[in-house]
Amino acid sequence: MTAFQHPRFAQAYVRASELADRRGAYAHRHRLLAGLHGRVIEIGAGNGRNFPHYPPSVTEVLAVEPDDTLRAHAVAQARSAPVPVSVVPGHADALPAGDGTMDAAVVSLVLCSVPAQSRALAEIARVLAPGGRLHFYEHVRSPRRATGLLQDLLTPAWRRAAGGCHPNRDTVAEIVRAGFEVTEIDRFPFAPQPPIPPLTHVLGTAVFKG
Repeated sequence: MTAFQHPRFAQAYVRASELADRRGAYAHRHRLLAGLHGRVIEIGAGNGRNFPHYPPSVTEVLAVEPDDTLRAHAVAQARSAPVPVSVVPGHADALPAGDGTMDAAVVSLVLCSVPAQSRALAEIARVLAPGGRLHFYEHVRSPRRATGLLQDLLTPAWRRAAGGCHPNRDTVAEIVRAGFEVTEIDRFPFAPQPPIPPLTHVLGTAVFKG
């Protein structure tokens, strides 16, 4: 877990996520979690900004967060969540859940920073029950050629400054390669905070087909 500790970035992220919610991410989170039911695992739960949006049809949330600073905020946030939320240490490469034990998985601005998307998505597939759903909300590589190339150039510095975040990942393609069928997707530009320009975001659902 030592490799996943970024205390300075985590403190900045807490402040940034509050601003992003005021700029529109609050509504994005609500859309992300609509339609969930049963047992849900949230990977990279951060400081728990999603917790207030879980619908009553969810019976349990297992919220996994590797960063100690963010996890402490998530534990506090879980106390007022409308559904039962257990916040536990862990990371996407080795999820603390049994095979086929979850009805759905949630990733929210986390697949940009996992060490390898293929490993993380394989773990998500492992813990999902047959027909389990993946709800995702991520920023991804721009479809504009020039902007995408600029993101490629900026990624090494961005990754060091932003807790391992890669702004140039084609996350939807990785989800499909991992055996998921995308059933709903919305692509839109969103600027979470100034002076960062609008980044391409994707919000959608997928079903694991194996």
